[in-house]
Amino acid sequence: MEATWQQLCARLGTKYPIMQDGMGPSPTTSLATAVSAAGGLGSVSTPGLLTPEAELRKKLRDRMEQVAVNGAGSFAVNVPVGTLESGEMLPASEACIDEAIRVKLAGGPTSDHFRAITTSAGFPGAFTERIKEAGLLHIHKAGSVRHAVKAAEAGVDVVIASGYEMGGHTHLNPVSTMVLAAQAVKELDVPVIVSGGIHDGYGLAAMLAMGAAGVAMGTRFIATEEHEWHHNYKQFIVDAGEWQDMTYPGYYAPSRGLKNKALLEDLPAKKASGVSIDELNQWKEDRGYDAQMEGDVENGIVVAGQVSAAIHDIVPVAVLLERMMDEAIGLLEVTAASLPALKAARA
Repeated sequence: MEATWQQLCARLGTKYPIMQDGMGPSPTTSLATAVSAAGGLGSVSTPGLLTPEAELRKKLRDRMEQVAVNGAGSFAVNVPVGTLESGEMLPASEACIDEAIRVKLAGGPTSDHFRAITTSAGFPGAFTERIKEAGLLHIHKAGSVRHAVKAAEAGVDVVIASGYEMGGHTHLNPVSTMVLAAQAVKELDVPVIVSGGIHDGYGLAAMLAMGAAGVAMGTRFIATEEHEWHHNYKQFIVDAGEWQDMTYPGYYAPSRGLKNKALLEDLPAKKASGVSIDELNQWKEDRGYDAQMEGDVENGIVVAGQVSAAIHDIVPVAVLLERMMDEAIGLLEVTAASLPALKAARA
């Protein structure tokens, strides 16, 4: 009988049960290409939630084509579908899902390598039927058991159980990865991928032993050689210590980043100045670009997870994936070898 992770890898067309999480606002195209080529599931991120629609559609389509041509493996497209304080969904969410489905239905090499749409930040039910009818897997990220169950009941194919310690948009009500993951695996009939604090083979082995179908990582993949974000950003993660992360107001819910002048001084001052929500969101998106593409890690917003304190090197993606698999296999072999003693202890 195939394990859950084997079944999901077969459906996604990947070699390893390792997924790259969506990130932004800057491109993750080179990273997704490298992850795809190395046997994982790369993710093309939404090209800026405040980008004009025509430009956004073209950027997304171009990035999907680049990953398909150069990665030669499978990839997903990540789209946040949360609502703003006004209750409205950003038009970019609808446009990205629509454009991604158009690419899938058009056929050809890009369509062949494009296997899934990942949604996050809100209830995905409005999109599930369209995504699945296009021949794509619908993967949805949830930060609580109740939201995971609700997404599964709405028909999503796979749930990412994401712990509160994750980087980027996180959850209003904190539930850590180890508390959430086990419950999600037990409660859901669909495959569960786990994210939040995963960065090595130890995390992968733990999640596979728990019955998860794989892991997803964002922060760990930032600190890789192929990722197109600025070296300063990667080094800031490598140099981060414990307690350097913090949450701050994101588009939909709290976001997690690393403490610097932008988050500790500039963001509070900007909010106190009385600017509109739209102006504040644009400021945050611009500061994200400044850190990610220009390398300004003091005045720019450095989005990253709590796991930054555990990351100590910048490595090629293929090396990272092989190292994770070697570690996980070694740990699971040791665990399997100890089973007779564990059983004997119960006798």
